[in-house]
Amino acid sequence: MSLALHGGDTPTSVRDIALRTGLPQPYLEQILLALKGAGLVRSKRGVGGGYVLARAPEKLTLGQIVSAVDGPIVVGDFGEPHAGGSCDHEGQCVLLSVWAEVGEHMRAHLDSYTIADMVRRVNGGASAALAVAEARALADAPLA
Repeated sequence: MSLALHGGDTPTSVRDIALRTGLPQPYLEQILLALKGAGLVRSKRGVGGGYVLARAPEKLTLGQIVSAVDGPIVVGDFGEPHAGGSCDHEGQCVLLSVWAEVGEHMRAHLDSYTIADMVRRVNGGASAALAVAEARALADAPLA
């Protein structure tokens, strides 16, 4: 967010990002290294160095960022449903499939928001957030 709000094409130092976000610099460095490893940010060394977004904010989703920093987006550590209905315990496969669906919904929801959306929310306040949420709810509504 800080890079999108302030960086543009000008590299932003870890120190400046830490000051703006209130995050400890060592923690922020870990996050930025993970984002760099995933190709979401680029770094420049030396005087005037720092980090910039590797893609336009419209091309970066919250899902990509969360996955880069925290790993695959899953709900719980329950494993995959058993194939062919061979469950070890009563109802286990049904519950596992529900949790897998919840994970899919969470991934899809995070992937539906871009960094550009987040910048608009910051700049437009709650009304912009509400408009985005209402638009997404209409798009996801089942057809009657």
